[in-house]
Amino acid sequence: MSHISSPAESSLLVRDARGRYHSATANQILAAARQVVDQKMQRGADFSSPADVRTYLRAKLAGLDHEVFAVLFLDNRHRLIEYVEMFRGTLNGASVHPREVVKEALRLNAAAVILAHPHPSGNPELSQADRMITRQLREALALIEVRTLDHFIIAGNSTVSFAERGLL
Repeated sequence: MSHISSPAESSLLVRDARGRYHSATANQILAAARQVVDQKMQRGADFSSPADVRTYLRAKLAGLDHEVFAVLFLDNRHRLIEYVEMFRGTLNGASVHPREVVKEALRLNAAAVILAHPHPSGNPELSQADRMITRQLREALALIEVRTLDHFIIAGNSTVSFAERGLL
């Protein structure tokens, strides 16, 4: 006699407010993964390894159906002060205001930043707008002696680093 698995045996489950279990949706799984990453990588987490940054940002940004522009604010030893999703946009882009990033860096007394945003389209290639905003932010932050360490583009399982491409 063959065993037929039920959805509960082959899927991840979530519990509703009444305590009943249901199959988790992809969005619920991604939200749970983001919570785990937030718990694991809290204030003081070391972000000197590009691999750690890549893993963190994939968990935070992969699977979003809209653009956000996020900034990792770091201390002088590249430890996390705070992860902030500064701007939210549509499928095609988000407006980024350097003044607001500078204000937040000053408020948090950051020594360095790592910029990041997803490409919901799945295409990891850098656009001219990506290059331009990176340059503007790097120049604005340099005026207050905050280093821009990298800018990551997350597109599904692909990640592009400006620093690794020699663009910072």
